[in-house]
Formats: sequence, structure tokens, C-alpha cells
Amino acid sequence: MEREGKEYKGSAITVRFERSRCTHVAECIRRLPAVFDMQRRPWVEPDAASADEVAAVVLRCPTGALHFERHDGGPAEQPPEINTVTVAEYGPLYVHGDVEVLDEGGVAVLRDTRVGLCRCGASANPPLCDDSHFAIGWDDCSRVDGIPADPGATGRGHLQIWPQKAGPLTIMGSFVLQDSCGNTVLVRDRSLCRCGKSRTKPLCDGAHLAVTRDNGR
Repeated sequence: MEREGKEYKGSAITVRFERSRCTHVAECIRRLPAVFDMQRRPWVEPDAASADEVAAVVLRCPTGALHFERHDGGPAEQPPEINTVTVAEYGPLYVHGDVEVLDEGGVAVLRDTRVGLCRCGASANPPLCDDSHFAIGWDDCSRVDGIPADPGATGRGHLQIWPQKAGPLTIMGSFVLQDSCGNTVLVRDRSLCRCGKSRTKPLCDGAHLAVTRDNGR
């Protein structure tokens, strides 16, 4: 998974933007419009605010489309102490942690702290979300309050995300699974739906097998 992006260099901080990973949550534009303005070219002006302000807003980008590099000795981004996987209402899975994304063959293709993963089954850039849920009218708002916790799960440590061929997203490691209603459950080593058809979303229930048959695979 080749990382491509554009850099916007400032005197104290440089911002990098990867358009293919942006899901238009727009945290950057709402919180720091002096720096992030889509009506302007270039749309990112890192020197329009302090490096601390810019870094704080970049860290709120849930997909990792935005990153920064400090030139003033300020702190670099660090993985959070607790890994979280958020089931977005009508949207993707947002993963925040020490994350490694594998390809279907089990080879690492991306290492990051923030990733947005498709769960509607329509992304042209799987396993990453590319906003296709808007085009297909994705209307799922799955909850996690009925999912049992896993004894011994701590939410800490390294996460590996392995998209199974024609199957679910298997997340290996310990994490807090949360939904848009504020419900949370501490789990580990779970397979989450990415075909969009599971009746137990966000968990996989094997519905991808029927999807594969219907597609003649």
C-alpha cells in the first residue's frame, strides 16, 4: 500500500496530506480554518497558527489522512496508551492505536496510529475507506452494547489488521470497541464485518460467504 501525499511546509511544522485516505470528517476545517481552508490554494497554511495548534488538530484526523513533522523540537505523534476501534454511524471503522495493516497474504503494508477501514463493502481502495458509503446510501449504525467482553483484554499493545480474502477484517490484539452511542466493550482478536451484509454488525457472521457465491467467486 504505497503512501502518496502532498507536503505543506511551514517554519515550525510540516503537514502531510494523503487524499486517498480522507473521508471528509472535516475536523481540521472546523477547528482551525485559518490553517485548513478548502477554498484556498494551497489549502493548508501551516504558519497561520502555532505548531502546537496545528499538531493538535492533525491528531484529530481519524483516518491518518493528515500527519505532521515538527521542526521546532516539539513532540512527534505517539500511539495512544489504549487502542480503540470506533464503529462510525453510517461510516467506517476508525482505528486509533499502534496499528499495522496487512494485505490478504499477511504482509505488512501500512504502519500508522490512525486508520479508517471500510465496512460497507464498496470501497475501491480496500481495506481503507474511500467514502463509498455515501454513494451507496450506507445507513448502518451498529451498536456494541450486546457484545461480551474478553477476560484478560487490556486494550494495550500492538494491533494487526488482517483483511481475510473475500472475508472479514480480523483485528489481532486487544482494543476497546466502541459505537457512536458511547457504548464500549474491551475485546481482543475479533473479526469485524467488511462486506456490509452481516446481521450481527459490527461483528462478522459469515454473510460474506453468500456474497462470494453471488459474485461467482
